[in-house]
Amino acid sequence: MTSSPQDPAASGQTPDRYVVIGNPVAHSRSPAIHAAFARQTGEAIAYDRLEAPLDGFAATVRDFLAQGGHGFNVTVPFKLEAYDLADRLTERAEAAGAVNTMWQEDGLLHGDNTDGVGLVRDIQDNLDVLLEGRRVLLLGAGGAAMGAMLPLIECRPSRIVVANRTAARASDMLEEFVEAADQYGVELWGGGLDALEALAEDEGCEIVINASSSSLHGEVPPVPEWMLGEGVLAYDMMYGAEPTVFLRFAERCGARVSDGLGMLVEQAAEAFYNWRGVRPRTAPVLAELRAALRAEAGR
Repeated sequence: MTSSPQDPAASGQTPDRYVVIGNPVAHSRSPAIHAAFARQTGEAIAYDRLEAPLDGFAATVRDFLAQGGHGFNVTVPFKLEAYDLADRLTERAEAAGAVNTMWQEDGLLHGDNTDGVGLVRDIQDNLDVLLEGRRVLLLGAGGAAMGAMLPLIECRPSRIVVANRTAARASDMLEEFVEAADQYGVELWGGGLDALEALAEDEGCEIVINASSSSLHGEVPPVPEWMLGEGVLAYDMMYGAEPTVFLRFAERCGARVSDGLGMLVEQAAEAFYNWRGVRPRTAPVLAELRAALRAEAGR
């Protein structure tokens, strides 16, 4: 059997080991995504799931690295602990206050947050919706929203409105990004969900991103129907075999809709690039995952 770029195992190389660390972690699709990236690029890696005890994240990381691990992704509930554990942070990890990608280099543990760049690449590259000059409504002010803010700002939308259940939390979050917004010429607004109409004024927003936990609870954020009409992209960071309640509501209002599956693939591609210095093609992997979701839903 001859080796090929699509078959790294055939070269006889011992694969470098990577994992996703979380609790729970059995549901993670990251192993399938990175296995597809490895086949595509010819990189010799092995990628698995690793569940850490809720009180044992740092010990799990130390043990994994001591056994020769090269890098890892971090999922709930350890992204804040990963931030504290890193010796060196990227600018976007510092801005997010959380880390989802780590690797060792020059004796230091590096931390990055690839969620936000995954979001903007999905919107701009996969959905072909440019963010520059657009008015963006971001629902939520938690970790997912924090991770999205700097990459969104760097795309130079005209305005980012952050609406959160607790208005003070939205205002506090925006304070962290005033300097970046000034640098890129982005107007920042923030407040409570009950003030959405006033925040967006009559002109509304062209891109509405749900970064809140509402979809996990089967709830629809209180977005006025007129704000989700024709020409608006309604994006939910959550994904599943069926559309979220927010996306079903937005579609009934006339908006174009998308879940966060592409964001998942794009953030993984950025992590892969951090580790290997190779940028995989995401379109075929996204299509493969989408087909798997449809099969799970019996469609």
